[in-house]
Amino acid sequence: MDTRDIGTQLSTFRQTIDNIDAALIHMLAERFRCTDQVGLLKAKYQLPAVDKEREQRQYERLTRLAEEANLDPGFVEKLMEFVISEVVQRHRQIAAVEEAASHSPAEGFPRN
Repeated sequence: MDTRDIGTQLSTFRQTIDNIDAALIHMLAERFRCTDQVGLLKAKYQLPAVDKEREQRQYERLTRLAEEANLDPGFVEKLMEFVISEVVQRHRQIAAVEEAASHSPAEGFPRN
């Protein structure tokens, strides 16, 4: 195989990687749009930002999916710990904003 063929193959692989990266970014953005809506519901009904039982079920499900996909479950767990910690942080921020808004003197009545 000559150098031009290697360069062409690398270019093809890298374009595929770039496309996958773009898809991952868009999927994460959509996931956060959805989890932000969950955060709004939790804030509205004063539910805790963390649901440990849900998290545990998710980790178990994602471990199975990782194993089925021949992906290191430890890597998937670390990745999802990072994502979930960001979700929880956002839920807490949403709750704080909602709490502050419900106590603002807009029109003299609490917001509900």
